[in-house]
This record gives sequence, C-alpha cells and structure tokens, in this order.
Amino acid sequence: MQSATTNPVRWTTYDLQIFEGDRVNRYEIIDGELFVTRAPDWKHQAVCINIGTVLKLWSDESGLGQPAVTPGIVFSESDNVIPDIVWASKERLERLLDEAGHLTAAPELVVEVLSPGKANERRDREAKLKLYSVLIHIIVRANIDENNLILIRIGIWLKFVDDAAIIFNPTCPQTF
Repeated sequence: MQSATTNPVRWTTYDLQIFEGDRVNRYEIIDGELFVTRAPDWKHQAVCINIGTVLKLWSDESGLGQPAVTPGIVFSESDNVIPDIVWASKERLERLLDEAGHLTAAPELVVEVLSPGKANERRDREAKLKLYSVLIHIIVRANIDENNLILIRIGIWLKFVDDAAIIFNPTCPQTF
C-alpha cells in the first residue's frame, strides 16, 4: 500500500493576480498561506477613518511622517498583508516604498481593527504580529462604544475605545 504525500499549496504575490477584479474580499498571504476575508464592514471602516484622521492631523502639524489606510505591505513573495492603518516617518517611508508604491517592511506604527470571528482575530493578533517589527502595534475591536474612551499616549494623544491592546516593541528605534 502506498501512502500519499500532500504538499500544502504555498501562495505567492504572483498568485493573487487571479483575484484582481474581486472587490468583495481582501487577500493576504502569511508564510505562504492564503487568508481571505470579506471587505470590512461600515463600523470597522469608521473606526479606521477616526484613527487615521487623528494621525493625519498630527502628521500635518508635526511634519514628521504620514499615515495610510489599508496599504499593502509586501515583505516577500510569500508574506504580504494589508493592515488597517499605518504611520511611517518621512525618513523610513523613503526606504520602505518599492517602485509600485507598496511598503516592503513595516513602518513604525501599525493599527489592526479586529474583524468579527475567531479566525480573523487569530490572524490579526498572532500571524500578522509575527511579521510586524514595529515600534507600536495597536489592536482595536471594531464593536466599540464611543462613550467609553480611553487615552493612549504614543507621542500624540489618540482616542481609542474599549479593548485596545497596545504592543510596544522595545527593539525598534523610537521616532515619536
């Protein structure tokens, strides 16, 4: 009796071309594994816009860098993700962008707004975190109550709501 060996499919950035016309789903690859999620809902996007707006206003005032909403980060052919919000200093941003305008490494700040579901949460809290080597990684739940604000100091005051987890990486240089 022969035993069958199975080799799991290892997805690459090139493979994502087959999904180019799909505007309903978001495709990310982590260690060659394809993660497919539905486009974020309204509440998720509202939280992203609010956080992005605070970062944009501060960035314009300070002149230190730029935020972006849902940028692609292409670490390698088998590792590319779409965080919800990032912020990069001017100096780091110049080094991070490739010719297509994608980030090639994580900037100083990454924000993930959790989508519903254990698989989504595991991806954002564990799998993506392993890729990010950032000064600050913030995880926020999308099902927030805007009457219950907490303040977090990261060089600027950001207003976050229930269940924000902040992970500081002491190995990264501070730019805030």
